[in-house]
Amino acid sequence: MFEKILIVIIVLGVLTFPLHISAAEDTTPSGISLTNLEAFVDDYAEDYIGKTTAGASIAVLKNNEIVLSKGYGFADIEKEQPMNPSTTVLEWGSITKLFVWVSVMQLVEENELDLHANISDYLPDGFLLNLKYDAPITMLDLMNHQAGFEDYVFDLGYPNPKDVRSLEEGLKIAEPKQVYKPGEVVSYSNYSTSLAALIVENITGEQFYDYVSNHILKRLEMNHSSIHPTLHDHQNLVENKATGYKLVKPATFEASSWFYMSMYPSGGLNGTAEDLAKFAAALMPKEGETSPLFKSNDTLVEMLSQSYSPHQNMMDIAHGFWEYDGVSRGLTHGGNTASFSSNFQIVPEEQFAVIVLTNQASEVEMSYGLIKELVGLGEITPTVEKMPDSKELEGTYITARRMHNGFLNLYYYLIPYKITVESENKIKVSIAGQSAQYLQTSPYLYRLIDGHSLFEANHMMYFHVENGKVQQVSTAISDYMPLPKGKGTLILIFHLVLAIVCIGYLLVSLIVLLIHNLKMRKKERKASSTTRGNFTLHLAGVAMIINIFILIYRLLSNSYRAYSELVIHIIFNYLFTAIAIFSIIWMIIKWRKSNLIKIQKYFYSFSIVSVIIFIYLLVTWQFFA
Repeated sequence: MFEKILIVIIVLGVLTFPLHISAAEDTTPSGISLTNLEAFVDDYAEDYIGKTTAGASIAVLKNNEIVLSKGYGFADIEKEQPMNPSTTVLEWGSITKLFVWVSVMQLVEENELDLHANISDYLPDGFLLNLKYDAPITMLDLMNHQAGFEDYVFDLGYPNPKDVRSLEEGLKIAEPKQVYKPGEVVSYSNYSTSLAALIVENITGEQFYDYVSNHILKRLEMNHSSIHPTLHDHQNLVENKATGYKLVKPATFEASSWFYMSMYPSGGLNGTAEDLAKFAAALMPKEGETSPLFKSNDTLVEMLSQSYSPHQNMMDIAHGFWEYDGVSRGLTHGGNTASFSSNFQIVPEEQFAVIVLTNQASEVEMSYGLIKELVGLGEITPTVEKMPDSKELEGTYITARRMHNGFLNLYYYLIPYKITVESENKIKVSIAGQSAQYLQTSPYLYRLIDGHSLFEANHMMYFHVENGKVQQVSTAISDYMPLPKGKGTLILIFHLVLAIVCIGYLLVSLIVLLIHNLKMRKKERKASSTTRGNFTLHLAGVAMIINIFILIYRLLSNSYRAYSELVIHIIFNYLFTAIAIFSIIWMIIKWRKSNLIKIQKYFYSFSIVSVIIFIYLLVTWQFFA
């Protein structure tokens, strides 16, 4: 009798145990059944495709097999050409960086590259000219975006492939200044990644696009993809490349240009969603198999392991991949170009991956929102009962990923990171008119609980606090720092008021002077030397104002400009300033020899002060650099 019962138990165990495994294997990490996956994605996409998103190409993998491959919307709206994940070519943007890090780890595996060595060992002598610190930069610093470089937005990309230069020349043209000590601040850097690619070139003796083609794309049979900066090696891809768009208003899309880069390792890959799925599969080989990317899976394991985190409970960086705090640990990277947005995520523990490629600039609903639905979020559970009061954190911060030098540094102060307290352990984070709520789960560690999709890339925040003051805020992509002294919110407002007053006064008074001069001419009366100097001063001041507004307009109309296109405005600032200073000196000299009435003295004085203040503001905000 006992033996029969034992047999029944064993049989039931054999029957039920596989069912349990199968159930786990037949769902996404968030728990969506694979049999219902297409219907779920269809319903989700219906809310956005054609309304806020032009088109999307989606591929989902489970156990190294594609379980969903589907296009939504149009690759070309005017021609009504549908998206096709197997043939439609899109720009992958910064997902390209992952191919740099795989290349780096391949060389590490061959003992040709040391992640902890000074990168100057792999570069020509004197290649980096703008280093501030003596501390060496390592390859690991580049992978962790901790080399200390400021952001540099000029010469990043071009609408015309004829403008593309070699990788080495592109790096020389766009070399930023080092503003942080290596290893101390995370500041997402396109330059760092392309510098790593140049090191791959120097070690292998191959052009980086040839290396990637030979050691990754061909090896994985990614036949519909190319990392060549102008697609010169794969011209047939151009025929299948989607048109890129910008969202003008809901359901209205404007065609935009393709993106060509000299620093193409940071964002120049073009390809299909299904090709990118092959790359994802290679990062998650089946049990007992070796990834085709490496000789040993030990290298793969090392690459996907955490390489930096400011807190033991915070997911952050894994050798160039960004960790994602999902139901299971994910590894992800997004991408944006002038006309395309994308996102890529693998969940190795569940043999799951999802790829979303869109032909629209700054798209988040499909590329981030859908992925969150499929991979889910980890549980939010505070680790201790009593934690520091959130009031310590309240304040205004600025991203570490910014231009410190040049006139564009002002832009970052106009979109600060504002933190306000909602309760003892809850804060509200606001930026660019959008907000999100974060909950404290460990001392000074906060988790996203609700908010705009803009914050999807920053699920966790850690505050570095010393003596009750925040020194640094760690998030994914970029750290945030307290506003520098002399550039707080009140100072910004004060400077803005000064600028408005000066601009308004100079414009109005110039019109008054023009009318006055016309009247003087009609009466055939000659203006005094002081008056002529004042008129010249106003012309110089207004010319500076117009020059600045033209500069701003040109940047807003095309944010991806070469510095050479804008340097003329800097030259004009110097020229008009010189004319203004000469006019002021002229007025002061002639003033002493003229019999001016009180109102003239006030008028001339206010004109001089207005121009001096305006020049001071231009100097403060680096419009001469």
